Amino acid sequence: MNEENIPSNLIDRLRTNLKAAEITVSEADLQGMLEKGFLRSPMAFDAALSRISNDFIPDYLKSWGDTFQEATESHQNNPATPAKGKTLPVRQQQQSIEEIAPLIQKREISPLELTRQALNRIGERDSDLNAFQLVLAERALAAAKQAEQEIAAGNYRGPLHGVPVAVKDLLAMRGTITTAGSKILANWQTDFDAAGVERLEAAGAIIVGKTRMSEFAYSPGSNNAHYGPTHNPYNLEHDTGGSSSGSGAAVADGLVFAALGTDTGGSIRIPAAQCGLVGLKPTFGRVSLYGGVTLAWSLDHLGPMTRTVGDAALLLKILSGYDARDIRTRPQSLENLGNLEAGVKNLRIGVLTEDGSGQPLATDEALTAWKAGLAVLEHNGAELIEVNLPEMRDLWAVNGAILGMEAASYHQPMLKERLVDFGEFMRQRVLAAFAYGPLSFVRAQQARVSLRRRFEALFEKIDLLSTPPVPAVAPLLGTPTPTFFTAPFNLLGWPAVSVPVALSADGLPLGMQLVGKPWDEATVLQAARVVEAYVEGRL
Repeated sequence: MNEENIPSNLIDRLRTNLKAAEITVSEADLQGMLEKGFLRSPMAFDAALSRISNDFIPDYLKSWGDTFQEATESHQNNPATPAKGKTLPVRQQQQSIEEIAPLIQKREISPLELTRQALNRIGERDSDLNAFQLVLAERALAAAKQAEQEIAAGNYRGPLHGVPVAVKDLLAMRGTITTAGSKILANWQTDFDAAGVERLEAAGAIIVGKTRMSEFAYSPGSNNAHYGPTHNPYNLEHDTGGSSSGSGAAVADGLVFAALGTDTGGSIRIPAAQCGLVGLKPTFGRVSLYGGVTLAWSLDHLGPMTRTVGDAALLLKILSGYDARDIRTRPQSLENLGNLEAGVKNLRIGVLTEDGSGQPLATDEALTAWKAGLAVLEHNGAELIEVNLPEMRDLWAVNGAILGMEAASYHQPMLKERLVDFGEFMRQRVLAAFAYGPLSFVRAQQARVSLRRRFEALFEKIDLLSTPPVPAVAPLLGTPTPTFFTAPFNLLGWPAVSVPVALSADGLPLGMQLVGKPWDEATVLQAARVVEAYVEGRL
């Protein structure tokens, strides 16, 4: 084994913990963990703990959902003129749900026609994209026929009625197999629906299929040892990002109008950023995860991936709400989400300048696109406030630690019995989580409290925080993307959206991330709407 720069006590701890868990691991897997850098996550966590006090009451003893008073002080702004030209692309010529829904309601277009178009498009394109794990043609056509009859009878259910959509293949759907991108669950057929599926179908949406994902959602790339990677519609040699890779490709390529993804460290926002979409991670507890295969119980989020901000808001309203089957959910209101056109005048937007790495935040192209989005916000009345947040890397490290420990706990029975049925990347990454020490989980929850307080104090001075969503354009196919800017907000549980801003010189999407206070998706989406309007030439 190449143990250079990896403390020997960490490797000894890994071996000891695996033995105690009755998991037999090969030297090849141990070598793979080192070569892939998986053991650097426990090292980063140990380094973060050295900077954080252990005097805090652990986060899991706090009742989730507490909010803090919003700051109301307004500020003057000094608007700049946003850059024009090829920095900002025009959205692909595809209709949004906002555009198609009135036509369906007025019976100018048929749900059956739309569903047939979606299925034909999947048939034409999915051999190139590999976006779908399962296509539900007969079921979708039957649902579309029913929607058409209901609308003709005057029983219109709302803007999703008759609209073709897709769901990530870790959401249970009655009578179908839910693989979660794995070989282990390749034959797992459920007799129940996930809450997200229930809510889509209650709204009249037509679910045409279930989308590809990285194995058990444990990669921010589309790499999957069992079902292959998902190709980026903008360039088939590049990745879509993960783990909601198929959902990203399906929406971006016009196969469906929207799709559901899950996000534990960035798995909605990363593929959205790399596929030119709007990807919304709601506040933790906003949307039920009942019926979804777990990656990490305290970090998982379910949310929409759409072509527009308005479509994301529509789906958020449909998906949200308390669910007694998921103790994480809260009955928070979405009444204030209706006015997406409220604008950003006098909004204070924190602009990340330092994330604790000591390195540039992103490539020049990614920074240019992000700054173009910031200029749009400033030009429309927002105040930009530079913020130095070295704690970002600590948030990332603690998120990775909790994710690893929760994932290892969930998968331990399968690791004991079916180790060889995990793909190499997934197997080695989850095994590496056994390198965390016996006190790590509690210490991580104490660190979570400390870091949350730092960001609560920050958000008394700002209304939103903005960062790049990813540090560069989509990498080559099957390559995971860093989660430095996305994972911190899974740890906090706060709402965040990725919105497209530009295309690179090679025609790959680039975007910006906007992060808000708990339960304040309204402000997040209002700011994203302003950026989107400029990108589409409406401002």
